Amino acid sequence: MELQSIYNEYLNIKFKRALPPVRTNPFEYGLYEDDRADLFLTDHPDETFTNWMYDLQPRDPHYVSEPDWKPVLGELFQQMDIYDEQVLYYLLFTLNTTLSINSHNAYSTMNDFMKNYSFLQLSHLSEITRLNEEQKHQLRDFFFFFYLYAHPVNEETLYACSFEGQNLVHTKTDISLERYFTAFHDHYSTNMNQYSEQIAIAPHDIQACKHLTLEILRCIEGKSAKLSMPEEEGLEAMLRLINDVDQMLQMHDENKSALFEIIKDFLTEARSTPYREHCFTTLLQNYTSYILFFRFDEIHTLVDYFEDNPVWCRTIINKIFMDTVFIDRVMRQNRIDITAYPNLTQFFEDEAKRIYL
Repeated sequence: MELQSIYNEYLNIKFKRALPPVRTNPFEYGLYEDDRADLFLTDHPDETFTNWMYDLQPRDPHYVSEPDWKPVLGELFQQMDIYDEQVLYYLLFTLNTTLSINSHNAYSTMNDFMKNYSFLQLSHLSEITRLNEEQKHQLRDFFFFFYLYAHPVNEETLYACSFEGQNLVHTKTDISLERYFTAFHDHYSTNMNQYSEQIAIAPHDIQACKHLTLEILRCIEGKSAKLSMPEEEGLEAMLRLINDVDQMLQMHDENKSALFEIIKDFLTEARSTPYREHCFTTLLQNYTSYILFFRFDEIHTLVDYFEDNPVWCRTIINKIFMDTVFIDRVMRQNRIDITAYPNLTQFFEDEAKRIYL
């Protein structure tokens, strides 16, 4: 099982690319009638990677005045209490929904993009050489925050984890997520007789789910090969920059016009598909995340290049500011007063004006 193959199939289905199915045993995507899709276990067509553990969710101790039970894995992780157990379950569920495809309204569409964009970027960070370690550390925290924030999770879960090097740990207990998720799956696959009414899949299926969960986790931690967005005719130049952030940064530093020409070529092309639009949004958010994050005043160069074509300039600026809330957090972190950029704000559409001005 290779995560890249599943990721390719995820994009194929999500953006209706009409490509032949990708082999992803022991999982396969199943489609619902409302355009949602989930990874189902091939041997258990009624069970999904996300929901096989639904009935194993811990009781919520917040609704009990004096909770008197212990965590299921309490003997193995003695520093963990029942509140920690619940947070760790939420984190596991959040990881496992990364490759689900959901139907959306305007609000959830942005969240879905931010979660999956952050997932992709987390897989890229460790291989980027044109950023120093401190910059990569800042971006790793930034992307992981939005990966969770856009799921969305509750505040306790949002701030529950931190990176120790490339290891994600539950900060309060210092339990590594890799160790906990491994123990979780091993416990239930080994003790199936105790949980026969709550688990509908076989032990080897639980182990398959464990391996996929750990692949997703290692991708987030930057321990595995980075994910790449698949090629499409007409998007070769754009996808090279998306899949190789170093190349985008080098192009921006050495020949900004070449980067802006790739953006211009996309806007010149009248043909539009969901995948093409997704790639364009991804490139613009890469520009936000890797360039404006550290050098916000570079926005002047972008505006200067496109200002002679107000329609294109308006499209670019409003996508940067409205497709995600990344730029808002960048401005807050750097205490940027957007009203000091009238050459930029003149291209804001009404909704952007309402939010930012």
